[in-house]
Order: sequence, then C-alpha cells, then structure tokens
Amino acid sequence: MNILLLHNQLLSQSFGRTDRMKIVVTFLFLFSINVYTQISPGDLASPHSKLEGVSNCTKCHDLGKKVSPAKCLECHKEIKNLINNGKGYHASSEVKSKECMQCHKDHHGKNFKLFRFDPNTFDHKKTTFELTGKHTGMKCTDCHQAKYLSDSKYKNKKDTYLGLGTKCVNCHEDYHQKTLSSDCGSCHSTKAFKPVEKFDHNKTKYKLTGKHIGVECFKCHTKETKNDKASQQFTGLDFDNCSPCHKDVHNNKLGDDCKKCHSTGGFNLTPSSSTGFDHNKTNYPLLEKHIDVKCKSCHTPERGLKPKFALCIDCHKDKHNGQFNDKAGKLKDCKTCHTIQGFSPSLFSIEEHSKTKYQLSGAHLSVACSKCHNNEQSKDWTFKPMETRCIKCHHNVHGSEISAAFLGKDECEKCHGVASWKIITFQHDSTKFKLLGSHLKTTCNNCHYPETSKGDHVYKFKSLNQDCISCHKDIHFDQFRVGEITNCNQCHNFDNWKAVKFDHSRTAFQLNGVHANVNCNKCHKEVLSASRKYILYKNGNIKCAACHK
Repeated sequence: MNILLLHNQLLSQSFGRTDRMKIVVTFLFLFSINVYTQISPGDLASPHSKLEGVSNCTKCHDLGKKVSPAKCLECHKEIKNLINNGKGYHASSEVKSKECMQCHKDHHGKNFKLFRFDPNTFDHKKTTFELTGKHTGMKCTDCHQAKYLSDSKYKNKKDTYLGLGTKCVNCHEDYHQKTLSSDCGSCHSTKAFKPVEKFDHNKTKYKLTGKHIGVECFKCHTKETKNDKASQQFTGLDFDNCSPCHKDVHNNKLGDDCKKCHSTGGFNLTPSSSTGFDHNKTNYPLLEKHIDVKCKSCHTPERGLKPKFALCIDCHKDKHNGQFNDKAGKLKDCKTCHTIQGFSPSLFSIEEHSKTKYQLSGAHLSVACSKCHNNEQSKDWTFKPMETRCIKCHHNVHGSEISAAFLGKDECEKCHGVASWKIITFQHDSTKFKLLGSHLKTTCNNCHYPETSKGDHVYKFKSLNQDCISCHKDIHFDQFRVGEITNCNQCHNFDNWKAVKFDHSRTAFQLNGVHANVNCNKCHKEVLSASRKYILYKNGNIKCAACHK
C-alpha cells in the first residue's frame, strides 16, 4: 500500500491528539523503511550524483507520479531553449513527442551512461543543420571541438554536442573581417569557398556590364593585408568614375567623366558608336573610311590626343617609299591620287599618265595599274624609276627562236604594236622566205605555231623548215622526193594547188601527137596502197602496152 495514501487516510479519521502523534511516528517509521525501495531503486548516474538523497527526489519526480519532462528541462535549460526555438535534435519530430525517460534512464549506477549515441549512424539532418557539400565528408570531431563552441559553459563538458553554433564564423575564420554580412550562405555554398556561386553582383550598388562581366574579382577587389591577415575590400569602393580602377591615359586633359566618350562595352570604340563623343566637333571631322577607324589607330602614345592631320603621312605610312617626293625630298600630298573613300581606285587618270614619259595607248588603256606597277610576290608598288620595255611586263614566248637581227634586245615592238599582239608589223621580205601568192593571206600562226605530236603548240621561227611539206601535206607520198628535198615549186606556184608549172616534156615520156590531148587521169590512175589513196605519177612503165592492149 502506498505510504502517502495510508498517511492521508489515517489523518482523516477521528482520533485524539495523542493517538494522532502515535500515528505520525508510526508513519515516519514505515516511510523510512520504504524510502530505499520506493524512491531510490539504485544509484544515480555520475552526472546526476549531486541529486542523491531523499530530499532531492522532488527535483525530478512529482509525488505519486513518474519523472516529469518539465522538471528535466528546468535543469537542462539549454535543451529547453533549443526546443522553444525549434532548433537541434530535441526539437525534431522524432524526439519532441517523447518523454525524457524514454531515452535517458537513471538509477542504474554511477557508471551508467544516460544516453547512448552512435555518430556513424546518426542522421544529422534531424538536428535542423543538414550536412551538405564538403561538410558531408567530415568527421564529427572535426567540428564538435571545444575551440569552436560559441558558449563557454560547454567547453569543459565531456561527451557533449551542445554549444556549437550554426553560423559559418563559428568554425571558419571570417576572411572579410566583419566588412560584409555575417550570413556567409548568401554568397558562398558548402561545395567550396570559391567560386562564389550565390553572389550576384547585379544586386549590389554597382552592376557589371560590358567588359566588366568577364573581369576577375581580384582585378577590382585587390588583395591586401589587414590586421596581419590576407583580406580583400569589397565594400566602400569608389566607383563614381573609372579612374579608381583605370589609368587616365588622357591625363585629365579631357576631364574626369570617362562615360562621355567610353562605355563598358570597350575602351577602343569608334566615334560613330553611342558613346556620346562626336569627333565632327573637333578640327578634324571623320568622313568615309575614317569613320570606322579605331581611336587608338590615330591617337597613339607617340602622337598624343591631338595628332597632326595636315598630311596623310601623319598617320599613314608612305607605301611608295619616297617615289613621289619632290626635289627637296618632301612627299607630295597623297590627295593627288587617293581619297578617304579608299586607297583604290586611284585618281591618277589616263590624261595624267600621258604627261609622263610613257603614254598609254592601245590595249594598255584597259590594263589595271597593278598589272605593271605592283609586284605580285613582294606586293611593292613601283613607279619611279619604271622599266618601259615590253619584256618588263610581258614574257618572251619566242625564246631563242627569233635571232637578235630581228628581235634586238627583246625589242618586241619590232613586230608587235600596243593595239594587239595579233597585229604584226614584221616585214617578211627581210627574211630568206618571201611571202607570195596565197601565203600573203595566211596568218603567222598557220606556219609559225604548229601543233606538236603531244598536242600542244610551240612557236617556231629559226627552227622552221622552209620546205613546203613542213607546212603542207605531201599528197604524192614522196613520188617527187629527191634525197631529203621535196621541191613542190617545180610544178606548183603560190597562187593555188594547180600544177601550172609542170612541163611533161621534161619527163622521160614526152607527150606528142594524140597524147598531147589525153586527160591526165587516163594514164595516171588513183591507186590504193597501205590504206591510202593517191594518184600514181611515177609508174615506171612507159611502154605502149602498159596503156594500150
């Protein structure tokens, strides 16, 4: 029977004063007998050893009831604070619905552990601080160390996971030294400190545009030593103008508002861009090709902000290498031949060319300047001094076929004119082979440009044989050949192919009597030999029986 219940029942009865005192003494005796068995079934664990003794029971137990979680939390205020703030393992749904005694039993001896925890199987997500990124590969002891505890009262405690803050600076050194927000997670992730994945520069007071987007952070946020530690300044930078980061190449001659002419799209912008700078308001308005020229092409460190512009050579190299310098050695103005619309075509006209020592005429009038004045290999332009002989521009296709007696020293003009190569002024009568009859109507190519056995053509003059058969086919198939010569002139002249010069009386068979009126084909028949047809003139048999039967 419960001692306290018995006590209450006895006192409720009608007893005298003496009887009641006896009952109290008896109750105290019986209570002392049951204290050990009812209230203290065993020694408390070492952490609770200070609570030993009957007078301390109610610090954990309610009379007549089991251990109260509320009383546990009166001592363990750090756990209560975590639960109230919804933080830590005890605030998780897995623990919050349980009573303390379900996990932390006591009265099992001084050496009994009030909690049993396996760090290898523990799910850290239940602490409301989930391990992600590089945190997942770390050991518990890497973080749960006394030096990282934010609350000093836990530093001397053993086997505790309390007192460790969840802010990055609780474990990591503040690289920014309190110059930025303490919320490191707003910029960094647990994957790595760099790159800063979550940081968006466009959410700052200075948005990155143009070329600035690709600039590395340390180019603007330079590294420095602060408080004997490496650091970088990210706040408080001056960005009202470009000069804090960029050198003023104009040395403040154009003011300090760089945005009037430049943008973050690129420093080397053309004046036609939307930078606000209008070059036409200067002493040298930009026109034609000059509009698209980059500023630095003219405004070099050597020329400065206000370069000379009176002559083209103030900016442009003299590609003619002084060929047009005057007698004093000064270059004539390029505008005589060129314009700002482009280097070519040149303004130097045919009329101007006629004033030179070499006047253009004939086919030369349609030839491009570069054909004569530009070297295809070196790309150099040559005007003065200029070779005027044909051989300078034209290849001598005749080689050694024409002797110096006719060609001189590659003097093409002795035969050709500038109107056309096909118009020949050569007098053939000056050679050993005069042109007569039909030969006067024949073009040069018919004799001097024969086709070779390989199918190509080669010009021939000195090496050309003067025999008729060198140009004409021998239809008599060597019947009139004497040694190495076939003299067609004995029968033919240059007017046509008729044998007007043939005299039968000079042959071995003179035509007399009736024979004088007989047609040639009556005696000289067409024969077929070796797959060829020809008229047989030298038959070798002049006896009458050869023709008459």
